[in-house]
Amino acid sequence: MTLGVIIGNRDFFPDVLVTEARKDIQKLADKTGVKFIMSGEDETKLGGVETFDDAKKCAELFKKHADDIDGILVCLPNFGDEKGVADTVRLSGLKVPILIQGYPDDLNKMNVARRRDAFCGKISVCNNLKQYGFPFTLTEKHVVHLSDPSFLQDFSDFLGVCRVVGGIKGLRIGAVGARPGAFNTVRYSEKILEKNGISVTTVDLSEIIGNANKLTIEDQKVKDKLDSIHAYAPSGKTPSDKLVQMAKMGVVLSDFMEVNHLDATAIQCWTSVQSNFGCNVCTNMSMMSNDMMPSACEVDVTGTLTMYAMQLVSGTPSALVDWNNNYAEDDDKCVLFHCGNWAKSFIPDIQISTAPILGTTVGEENTYGALEGRTPAGLLTYGRISTFDNEGKIKAYFGEGNFTDDELNTFGNKAVAHVPDLQNLMRYICNNGFEHHAVMNGSHTARILKEALEKYLDWEVHIHN
Repeated sequence: MTLGVIIGNRDFFPDVLVTEARKDIQKLADKTGVKFIMSGEDETKLGGVETFDDAKKCAELFKKHADDIDGILVCLPNFGDEKGVADTVRLSGLKVPILIQGYPDDLNKMNVARRRDAFCGKISVCNNLKQYGFPFTLTEKHVVHLSDPSFLQDFSDFLGVCRVVGGIKGLRIGAVGARPGAFNTVRYSEKILEKNGISVTTVDLSEIIGNANKLTIEDQKVKDKLDSIHAYAPSGKTPSDKLVQMAKMGVVLSDFMEVNHLDATAIQCWTSVQSNFGCNVCTNMSMMSNDMMPSACEVDVTGTLTMYAMQLVSGTPSALVDWNNNYAEDDDKCVLFHCGNWAKSFIPDIQISTAPILGTTVGEENTYGALEGRTPAGLLTYGRISTFDNEGKIKAYFGEGNFTDDELNTFGNKAVAHVPDLQNLMRYICNNGFEHHAVMNGSHTARILKEALEKYLDWEVHIHN
């Protein structure tokens, strides 16, 4: 990742403080692998920003690298210049997340030679950014050294914010087929998404099935996809002809994504594909999600948007789930389920199988391709992004809990989740019109998602607990 750096300075503070800060920034770059773009010491005084002229020079530098810069780090080795920082952001034209860091004073070095006053200056910088209309992110401690473990966590979280904000802008989602007729719950607004920089490319399922039927086992792409399926998961009792059908479908979906430059998909996974093609598309969806190209069931476009947002933060795949069952008498546990297409990172005991419930209507022999597997104990972030068309808004909720190893005897993709105060969460979901679909990720990243989506994209975000 690449960050622009604004080093705020005031000339009546010691020069050495700015020089030391530049060295600290280089150490941070070496430690994290992040590339920093900042004014050179020969371009402005000490490479800092104080005057309007300094702001212009730094802004021009940022403009040259605008396509690369994911965020801005404002570093205050001393009080800094509040207008210089805000002017730089305005003149650069960048609309990226901003992290504000100020150095702490040493109680034993409050003399003229080492005094910083960044504790005070940070307030002034934030005040000016607020006046100029720029959102920004704060560190956990008001002032903190760049090498402090607290700042390193802040910095890591901020990179997650940058990934979400940058990744969602320009996101392209493929909607394959129509939503199931019985599922009003997954309706969404393409126009609201488009207004937020998210495009949806649609295709009729008949085109996907028709193109798949034109392929044969002799096509090299089909052979390659079949090899990929065998390498991905044990096939169990799945007949060889069903595996070939799955491979054909996988080839066509991959081609559709490539031609349309798509990042994610939401697919009509029942019942047309079973009735007209004879298999489930779950394995292919799982493989795409595992390769960080999330794919959601039941044409749940905002579901796959949520999957994408969560994986941007954590760097790991996400999965669409149903808030499906209570867990015995435990009010803070529930069963998460789908029939299922979860990425295999969630289901280490993965196996290709059938979908018994769906099979009662379409014939279980037509549902090969669904996956079987259980998510083991671990971290859990859950949540949901949705369009609320009547209000013209995008809203979301997120929270954290844990997967558990509690006993669970059922089929499909399943997990037991412990969610503190689960009953109040269910009331919030129901009272606010969210879907029965949620997204899970093996991390604790709810705060970062809220910071990114609410502060920088202006979406309404609720954090449970």
